[in-house]
Amino acid sequence: MDNESIILLIGGCSAVFALAAWVGLLAVPAWQSYPRLWQRLAGVLLSLYAVAAFLVIGGGLGLLVVWFWDRTVA
Repeated sequence: MDNESIILLIGGCSAVFALAAWVGLLAVPAWQSYPRLWQRLAGVLLSLYAVAAFLVIGGGLGLLVVWFWDRTVA
C-alpha cells in the first residue's frame, strides 16, 4: 500500500468517525428533544451550526500551533 492510499484511508475513516460522532452526540439528542417535525429539523440544523463553530475554533487553534511552532520547539 503506497502513501497516497494510506492517506486516503485515514481521511475516509476520519470522515466516517466524524459523521458517526455528529449523529450520535448531536443530531440524535437534538431530534429527540422536540415533539414537532419542524422543531426537530431546526434542532438538527442548529447542531450543524455547533459543528461549524467547533471547526472554526479547532482550525484557529491549529493555526496558532503552526504559527508559534518554531518558537516553542527551538
